[in-house]
Order: sequence, then C-alpha cells, then structure tokens
Amino acid sequence: MEVRFGADLESVMSTWHLNLYREFSTICIALQVGPDSGERNQWNDYLRRYEEWRNAARNAGFIENIYSNPEVVSQIYVYETSRPPSGRLFRFNPDADRIENSPIPLPLQSLLQRLQQRSSNLRVALRAWESEEQFRSELSDSSALASSTDTTRPNAITGWQFDDDLPAIVHPILHHGSNNRGETTPVDWLVIVLNQETIQGRIFPELAQRYFAGAQGLDYKLAVAAVGKHPRILYSSDPDFGLQELRSSDSVMNIFGPPPESTEGSFWQVVKTRESLRAEQWRHFTGPVWFPVIQEQSEPQQWMLFLQHRTGPIEASIAKAWRGNLLIGGFVLLLLATSMFFVVIASQRARVLARLQMDFVASISHELRTPLTAMLAAGQNLSDGFAPNLPRYGGIITAQARQLIDLVDQILLFVSMNDGRKKFYLGPVSLNEVFRNLDKTTLAMLGDAGFHVECRLEKNLPPVRADQEALTRCLKNLLENASKYSGNSRWIAVSAALEQGDVTDRAIRISVADHGIGVPPPELSHIFEPFYRAPEAVSAQIHGSGLGLAVVKHLAEEMGGRVSVTSEVGVGSVFTLHLQIAELESQDGIQDQEVISSL
Repeated sequence: MEVRFGADLESVMSTWHLNLYREFSTICIALQVGPDSGERNQWNDYLRRYEEWRNAARNAGFIENIYSNPEVVSQIYVYETSRPPSGRLFRFNPDADRIENSPIPLPLQSLLQRLQQRSSNLRVALRAWESEEQFRSELSDSSALASSTDTTRPNAITGWQFDDDLPAIVHPILHHGSNNRGETTPVDWLVIVLNQETIQGRIFPELAQRYFAGAQGLDYKLAVAAVGKHPRILYSSDPDFGLQELRSSDSVMNIFGPPPESTEGSFWQVVKTRESLRAEQWRHFTGPVWFPVIQEQSEPQQWMLFLQHRTGPIEASIAKAWRGNLLIGGFVLLLLATSMFFVVIASQRARVLARLQMDFVASISHELRTPLTAMLAAGQNLSDGFAPNLPRYGGIITAQARQLIDLVDQILLFVSMNDGRKKFYLGPVSLNEVFRNLDKTTLAMLGDAGFHVECRLEKNLPPVRADQEALTRCLKNLLENASKYSGNSRWIAVSAALEQGDVTDRAIRISVADHGIGVPPPELSHIFEPFYRAPEAVSAQIHGSGLGLAVVKHLAEEMGGRVSVTSEVGVGSVFTLHLQIAELESQDGIQDQEVISSL
C-alpha cells in the first residue's frame, strides 16, 4: 500500500513538474533557436518571434503545449560577447518594436559576468555552470578541444540553461555566421528574465490547485523553496508552512536536478540526508532534468518542491488506510464465509427437499394406485357379471373413492396453506359436536377395519377457539396416522381434557394415543416436516404421503395452538393438540367469529 501510495504521489508531482516546465519552455520553443544555434538569424528575427508569441498568447488564451502565461517573461536581452566592444547588452522592446541598448541591471551583473567568462566557444558555453575545477580542466585540455570531431549543436530545448537564482533562462547563440565552426568561434547570449512575481503569485498557486486540490481544498500543504546556504520560500500554500516546517515534510522533489556533491548548504544537507524507509524513495526524488541546472558557485539555490499531508504524517494516514482496508477485507471475508455457509446449507436443504419430493411422488403414486386398483377390479367384476353381491361391490368402490377424494383434499389443503389462500374462521367450537362427527366417519371406518378405539372426554368441557373444519382435519389426520403405525395392537385412544397449568392461560388438550411401533428420538424433530417419512416406515412399506402431520402442525398454529408428541420405540406414541378455550360473551353467549388467512 505504501509503495502504491508513493508511486501515485510521485506521478502527481512529476506531472506538476511537467506543467511547470511547460510554463517556462513555451517562450524557448517560440524563439526557435535551430540546430545551428541560430547562426543564420538576426536579432530582429528573435524580436519578431517574441512579439508573435506574446500576442498569440494574449489573444488566443492558453493553448496546451503551445501558449502559456505571457506575463511569465519579464525581459529578454541579447548579450553580445562575440565581437568588440565585448559585453554590449540589448533589450527587446516589443511594444515599440525595436531592440534597445541597455545598461546592465544590478541583478544581472553576476549572471552576465559568468556568461562573459564562458563565451569563448559553444562547447564551453554549454557547460557554463560547471564548477571552477571542472571548467579549468576543460580549458587546460586544449588538445582535446582542438582534436574534437563532435559537431553537435544545441537545439531549441537542450541548449537552454536555467538560472534558478534570478530566475532566468539563457542560450548561447552563434550570431555571426562563419564557415569556421570549430572550437574558436565565440558566442553571444540570449537571456530571458522570468517574472518571479508571476511565478510565485500565479503559476505556483494554479498548479497547486490543479494537481493537489481535494473536495475540501488542498489535500497537502505545498511549498516551493530555494535551498542552500541562505534558503528562502518562493511559494507556500499555507502561512504556517515555512522553512522550519519543511524539514518534516512528507515528500520532496528536486525540481531541476541534483546539486553537486561539494554543496555544503546547511538546509540542503538536511534534505539530502533525510532518512527514507525501505521502498520509500518517493519521499525524496529528482524531477526529469529538462534544463541543465545552473549553479551559482558562491551560493547555489536549488528549487525544491515540498509536500506535507494535512491530516498528519503520511505514515499515520497509510496505517489508518491499511487498518481500514484490513477491516473492510475482514468484513468482506466474513460475508463471503457466511454466504458460503448459507449456500452450503441451502444446497443441502435443496438436496433433502428434492429427495423428499421424490419420495412424496412415489408415495402419492402408491396411494393413488391402491384405491384405483380396487375400484378397477370391482368395476371389472360388475361389468363381467361376476358380482352377485352388488351392495358389497358398491361399498368397495365408494370407500376407495372417498379415500382418493380425501387424499386429493389433503394435497389441495397443503398447497393452499403454503400460498396463503386458505382462510380459517375461528370461533367457539364444541368438542362434543366434533367427536360426534368423527364417530360417524373416521371412527366408524376404524371400527370396521378392526381397530379398538377408546374415546374419553371430560364432562362440561368449554368450547375451544378453532375452525371446526380445520380441527376435524387435524383429528382425522392424527387418527389415520395412529392406525398406520399401531402395529399389531390395533388399539387407539382419543381423549380431551383441560390443561393442568396456569389458570390465566387455560387450554384444552386433545390427545391421540396408540401402542404402535413408536418414533425413534432422532426422528421426532423431523416428522412434522412436509414430505418427510421415517426410514423405518419406508422400509416397513407403510403407506403415506408425508403430509398428514405437517398439515396438523400448520393448522394447529393457525388456530393459535400447537401440537406435541411423546413416543417410545416399541411402546407407542401420543400426539396432543393444545388449543385455547374460547371466551363466550356473557349476554348472549355468542362469540363473533374471527377470520384469519394462512400466512
């Protein structure tokens, strides 16, 4: 993260540096000093180009890569050092369209003196700001100069040199053309003095806003300083970001290249020896050197860009971002793990449901086939004339048809409960009436099938709050379930009594018991699930759809009650409905019915 952050910051600083170079270089490009270093041009040619550039910049505005701020140029001079009288200074006056003689301004004296000393030939001029030792070594190596076959000439970019003290940009000019292009041809100088007020008050603030601004202003405190023995601030985005604060800046860029190793400026030494952590070279780096840096021998003034993040040290910001990313990453991983967990659970449930549905289809097919087969056989016997006892055959067909209708009704009831279409009418229901109806239907059928059914109802039981049809369906399903799993005992008991519990929450329990095969403890939590059938029941080939107990549970809950079960393998099972007692109005004894829909 720190390397990526540093690379991004270095990229922004380099782009800032590129645009600063563009501000300085447009006038250099406009003056068009050619590969011959301008030896075929007259001074008036440069004046015309300067005028065209200034007018175009003012009239056309900013055109990227071509025009810039015309106010960046303060003055343009020609310093003639190639012919006597040596040292004449001319100033371009674009407003009057002429070149004028000019006295040497005091700020230019040191610069022009150096140019005078380095004007003997083009090769020396292009290395005008080397140290005195390097310069004397170059001069003493006269044999090397004489034998040199290098004919390289500066062009409009590489021949320019930057004086970061004034500031100014200079270029050697072979103004007086000569057939002799050797190392003895003296040069003149084109001197462009930059407007420091424009640089400090307009260019630096504009570039700061363009590249370091955020939603709440500048994200960084930014300063450009000339460092050396006598450092000074050229521009600062904040009044409190001065020379002392620059020492603790987060990132530093040398704008125009590294200083010579002999530089001993105290402020520069602090910057140069500033500690950098591993992979943090972005904290101190040098911008691309488009202009060879001019070093004043007595007092070098390196231009440096300093950045300090407003929220504190970048290490803290990076650590905070790292912790935030770690927290987000952990949260995402947790979500992913949770999602995978639920996907696995859903997949397992889907597989179980698919298996249960297949078992349901198989069970329903069997449940349908058995009565249909009996009906088909009885009908075939009737059509063939082999049915002397017609009432008996009619009873078989009727019983099997009722069994089919009951199965279809149960399936339709289950579907309607799950899609919310089934409505229940809750009100006072007399258990005596419910049991009388059962005695005529289900209990009678069980008796005909050879079951011994015992019914035990406490006297004076109050009505329960229920839907009579739903309650009848619950008891019918429980009785049929008991008959299927009663085994060889063929005994079933139905009872109804008051719950023994809190008098403020009175309820009635209706139990259906058998002495059958019982339910293994691991299966008790599953027997109320739709389509579920215990492996023991399947292996014993006990018919069933797996919907009976699921319907009972759903109907009991819709009536505000519940169903419970106790069972022991080989002993039997007891299924109990727990229903609330209906409250009757004291005046007329009639309780308004409440209509609710299955959810």
